[in-house]
Amino acid sequence: MRGAWTTTRVRDAEDRLLRRVPSARLMRRAAYGVAVEAAVMLRAHTGGTSGRRVVLLVGAGNNGGDALWAGAFLRRRGVDVTALLLAPGRAHPEGLAALRRTGGRVVEVGDHDEVTAVAPRLAAADLAVDGIVGISASGPLRPVAAEVVSRLSCPVLAVDLPSGVDPDTGAVPGPAVRATATVTFGARKPLHLLGPGSEHVGELRVVDIGLGPELGEPDLRALDRHDVGLGWPVPGPADDKYTQGVVGVAAGSSVFPGAAVLATGAAVAATSGMVRYAGPAADAVRSTWPEVVVTGSVEDAGRVQAWAAGPGIGVGETGRRVLEQVLAAGLPTCLDADAITLLARHEELWDLHDPDTTWVLTPHEGEFTRLAGEVGTDRVDAVRRAARRFRCVVLLKGNTTVVADPDGHVLVNRSTSSWVSTAGSGDVLTGMIGALLASGAEPALAAAWAASAHELAGELAARGAPIGASALVPSVSEAIRVLRRSAGLLP
Repeated sequence: MRGAWTTTRVRDAEDRLLRRVPSARLMRRAAYGVAVEAAVMLRAHTGGTSGRRVVLLVGAGNNGGDALWAGAFLRRRGVDVTALLLAPGRAHPEGLAALRRTGGRVVEVGDHDEVTAVAPRLAAADLAVDGIVGISASGPLRPVAAEVVSRLSCPVLAVDLPSGVDPDTGAVPGPAVRATATVTFGARKPLHLLGPGSEHVGELRVVDIGLGPELGEPDLRALDRHDVGLGWPVPGPADDKYTQGVVGVAAGSSVFPGAAVLATGAAVAATSGMVRYAGPAADAVRSTWPEVVVTGSVEDAGRVQAWAAGPGIGVGETGRRVLEQVLAAGLPTCLDADAITLLARHEELWDLHDPDTTWVLTPHEGEFTRLAGEVGTDRVDAVRRAARRFRCVVLLKGNTTVVADPDGHVLVNRSTSSWVSTAGSGDVLTGMIGALLASGAEPALAAAWAASAHELAGELAARGAPIGASALVPSVSEAIRVLRRSAGLLP
């Protein structure tokens, strides 16, 4: 599990560390980590370091200082280093002096004419080190810096963060560095886990500068496949169909029977002990999934441990009655699609929320807006506020899925592909979460585990070509198998 801390938390931790460790020592430690990664990249891309050409893109502040000190270390390895000062007169003085002592070149680049003058050096570079801005900055690259970056054709190593990416939200409001790799110090920041900024990070390396004891609990976490595989419930020797969890599915209608088939099939594939379907698409579900216990209404469904409800039930009076019956059961429930729209339209439905029972809401951005207002650029803050307001677990779908619980804990899952961006895939996710809730999984983890397995199922089903949502369901079991193998539970 990877944690990330907001820039405020990181700066506070750095302040505490600086009471014990001189700032110059910390900077040299950080810069040495940058230099080591730069040398690794040079060897990988050019076969060596001696005589290779590195340009440092240096702004004002400590990240520029880190780049300058890294340049001094690289000079000792025989690297040809040129520092381009994008904030002439405000470069870190000690770092600048260190580079000059080792024979590094320094060129001021304060306007567009000076960019043109250094264009040949940019074109000839084997590696660029981005030290333009630090974690206190916000907004896109300024025009001169953007022009410099646009002229690069070599790999880029970012110091702490790719300049132009918001460190706390991952937003990219304009021109920004797209790094090949990033070296950050002491702790990941939110941008390292959140898209679209995380797409600019490249390979991430975290350099230990002694910050760990000062950080405390992270502000958000990202699960890896090992975590998901380790936690995913599977039957043991003493289990039967009831102890594994019985999930009820209230989805679909005569108009949208496919939603019922997809959500129910996903619940079956996600290792439920038993799945009970309740709704008007009973014939379609029965013919596709003969192992499912099928009834025509929620009232007749029988005993379940959790519900998955909403996809395809409609937003009229019939859908509202179905939702009322599900919510009145007072069980852990995953609510998606039409259920979210109904909750947004009918505030009185919230009166059915037992404070001791967790609902998991899984909106896409449009549904979230109807329910809780605009998402904006800070997806984590928006989801955290919605979870606190509604006293629910909220999963906001997207290329980076964000899950928050009412206590403010946040889990994120950044997709490495977009194969699940297809109609009906949300119905599959609903069934998977419902199955995990029925097994007794903690609701926020159930949502995050399902999001990870859902994405992996899409990759396995697609195999490089577009798919429909129906192709996802058979791959859910395969995804769980891969996750368990990642956790060392299968050979």
